[in-house]
Amino acid sequence: MLTTAPHLYIRRPSPTTAEFTVTTCPPRTIPLRLLLLTIHLLRLLIVSAALLTLYTRFDPLPPTTTEQQQEQQHEPLLTLLLAGDIALFLRAALSTAQLSQAGTTLAAAAAPLPDWALAAAAAGAVYAAARTRLHTTESVLVLRGLGIQTCTSGSGSGSGSGSGSGFKGGGGAGGAAKWGWGRQTRFIPTEKIRDVLINEAFRGFEVRYYLVVVVEGEEDVVVLFPGLLPRRKIVEAVWRGIRACLVEGEVGGKG
Repeated sequence: MLTTAPHLYIRRPSPTTAEFTVTTCPPRTIPLRLLLLTIHLLRLLIVSAALLTLYTRFDPLPPTTTEQQQEQQHEPLLTLLLAGDIALFLRAALSTAQLSQAGTTLAAAAAPLPDWALAAAAAGAVYAAARTRLHTTESVLVLRGLGIQTCTSGSGSGSGSGSGSGFKGGGGAGGAAKWGWGRQTRFIPTEKIRDVLINEAFRGFEVRYYLVVVVEGEEDVVVLFPGLLPRRKIVEAVWRGIRACLVEGEVGGKG
């Protein structure tokens, strides 16, 4: 329900522009949107719990803090936020959460752990919540007379190499996408594009079809859709569309 086999969408913003998008994201129905919202809220809860646990351990409240002082913590929060004092607002909010039932429960649960183990567990929880992606989307934007821009978002934004045959992924060296979030992009000017080809190579024990761009001055070819490596039908449809847009300014239909 959360992911499907890679499928292709073709969009034509203008007669000289075409965007080819391959994604594993299913159609955004209402049940799927509600499920995704629940997952995002769960991620936020995990990150908040990890940060609160670290704050409670490494910046504990004085042992003389009373419930009356806890009630007083709530009063200045809105004032601090409206005043734009974000640092004090965050500290006051964390102190309030620290004194809450959830804060005391987390502190009690983490009490047996040494500092290094708690820090490692919290970092692992935050990394897992931020790193996990539900689907992958890769796109190729073709601008006649300008060039090709590749974009990868989500997991699977690897190099897309096949059998060590001199392939490299179409994305740039963007750090965010390497961690599973953000977008990784690269632009290839038209004057540096020597050809767009379909290459056949082994990946494990199966034959896969790669859509590659031969770039002037680069030893390796650039693989389009390196993370998803869509099936042959999609590769051929995008190949025809890219060549038509670059050479003739005409783009094929939707695949």
